Amino acid sequence: MAAVVASAPANGDKPSSPVDLSTIPISPDGHDENKNPNGESSGEEQITVFHDKDNFNVKHPLMHKWTLWFTKPPSGKGDNWNDLLKEVITFNSVEEFWGVYNNIAPVSELALKSDYHLFKEGVRPEWEDIQNKHGGKWSYQFKDKRSIPIDELWLHVMLAAIGETLEDEDDGELMGVVVNVRKGFYRIGVWTRTIGKSIPGGGDGDVAGGKGRSTEKGKEVLMNIGKKFKEVLKLPAAEAVEFSGHTDSAHSGSTRAKAKYTV
Repeated sequence: MAAVVASAPANGDKPSSPVDLSTIPISPDGHDENKNPNGESSGEEQITVFHDKDNFNVKHPLMHKWTLWFTKPPSGKGDNWNDLLKEVITFNSVEEFWGVYNNIAPVSELALKSDYHLFKEGVRPEWEDIQNKHGGKWSYQFKDKRSIPIDELWLHVMLAAIGETLEDEDDGELMGVVVNVRKGFYRIGVWTRTIGKSIPGGGDGDVAGGKGRSTEKGKEVLMNIGKKFKEVLKLPAAEAVEFSGHTDSAHSGSTRAKAKYTV
């Protein structure tokens, strides 16, 4: 099947190049519905959005529903975190993603101390959320803000998340992705369900947090996510992407937590 390629309508000139959407599944199970189990064409015509150009109503579902959140800058008057964190919208198709993306401000135009969070539906982008409390995050800070194509990088991190390419099919670790706008840097992070260990209520199977997944495999899964994240950010080999647990971050401050792993 040909790759689905789309480019966002102009918000300035960013992003300037087409974005390859071939990694985003066009059916809920990620398979080409016009091929049989042997990979051969079924002879049925491929139905795409172009079959209804007037209504544009054929959607390409994602594997999961995703919710976009926004943290607005504090006013300096003792704002509560819950008052600053706003749920924007939930979507579950490629077309809906682009509809959202093309109608929100790019990261480069956000005020200082703003954040975007893109998380699986039902997961709040907070350390205290029951689905996050035993997890951690991979993160990287871009300190030379003027020379960083932050809008392009954030877009490709989001596409990697909703396209299920940051982890393997049965890893079950990815919770969401975050971008922070600060005075001295941009920071992009990938949140995971665990820190590579079993968690209370994680079950007995070989799943994220399950007792059937060894610590060695848990670490391997997290390291692979970190490596893929680093590739999406197009970082040179000498640059280190760090992983820290949310508990450590809560105790020491998110920018001072000691890294558990690096890639």
